Formats: sequence, structure tokens, C-alpha cells
Amino acid sequence: MTEPAHLAAVRESYDTVAADYVRLVVPPERMDPLSRAMLAAFAELVRESGGGEVADLGCGPGRVTAYLSGLGLSAFGVDVSGEMVALARRAYPRLRFLHGSMAALDLPGGGLGGILAWYSVHHTPVGQLPSLFAEFHRVLAPGGHLLLGGHVGEPQLLRPAQAYGHPVSYASHLVPAARLAELLEAAGFTVTTRMEQPHPQRAYRSYACLLACASDRC
Repeated sequence: MTEPAHLAAVRESYDTVAADYVRLVVPPERMDPLSRAMLAAFAELVRESGGGEVADLGCGPGRVTAYLSGLGLSAFGVDVSGEMVALARRAYPRLRFLHGSMAALDLPGGGLGGILAWYSVHHTPVGQLPSLFAEFHRVLAPGGHLLLGGHVGEPQLLRPAQAYGHPVSYASHLVPAARLAELLEAAGFTVTTRMEQPHPQRAYRSYACLLACASDRC
């Protein structure tokens, strides 16, 4: 099967920036308090729902996967970038990291207690979000939890020429947080919490976290 153009761009770009991404992006321990609180709340919800494995989709170098493990979750990572997966495996040899696409997971249906998609969904074209969220719902157990965090804002396509000191070819697809919530509900999720923080310099975009449950009785 031919790899979709947007996925090839994401893979090639993150293969290129992997080492400098680790150097430049703050680790979870240094995230803002609200983001850390959302991760902690997600971990507590998964534990209270009976645990089960948690997939960190778009895990990058594995630091957030390891952070979830430190919060008591049985976490593993998935990333389309082979370089990112290699970095994660070297840094956290006791954790499991898979090379693959979060849009077509090599996982059985209904097997996960939780999914984290942390600053990774915005690289998916808006028209493909329904199938992406349907895939998330497929692999979650009934009552499993999803935490989606990322860039949101006025609908637009952003094509940065460079990122982390390197040329990149990926795009970021901004949509409002309310639209993401609608798409998650359409895929069978119940959105239980939505948090949005303004961007300090760009009024047209913000940061959002959405907590959702794979059930209509959350």
C-alpha cells in the first residue's frame, strides 16, 4: 500500500529533527502545571477503570511514555518515525516502542485501557480525523480513556519551512477544540473534560486538552 503523502512528510521530517527535538523540547517534568495535571488525571482515570495497557500514539522519543509509566500505567509507545522510535528504545529499554502509524494500529480491537495522543493529531488532515478517531475507538476497551492534547485554533493549514533547526515538509492542521470534541463524539466517545490555554504570542491558536471515554456512560 502506498504511504499517504502527509504521513511520509511527518515520518521524514521527524526522522530529520529527532536528535534536536530531544534537545529543544521540554521534558514532561518541566511542562506547565495544567498539562501535568491533565496527564495525572488521565493516569488516575485509567487506573480506577481497571488499568490495562496505555498506548502513547505519536510518542516521539518516549519521554511522555516513560512519564506515564512513572504514574503507574503500563504504557508503550507508537511512532511513525523510525529515528524517534530508535531514540526511545535506547533511552527507555524496559519499555516497548513500536514503529507504525496511529491511523492503522497493529493492535487488536478493544484491548487498551487508555490512549494518549499528545501533540500528534494536528499533523492529520482534517478530513481524515473521523477515521483516525474511529481507529482510536476501535482499539480501546469499553470505558477506556483517551487524552488528546495539542494545537488548536482558527481553521487553517500551517506549513513551516523549518522546525527544531531543520527543514521540514509536514503540515499542521488547526481546528477549534470544539470541532475536535464534535468529531470525537461522532466516533463514539463521550468528551468529559476540555481545557484550553491561549498561545502567548499567537492569538489565532491555543493549546487544548480533551479527556474522553469510549462509552456513552462515563
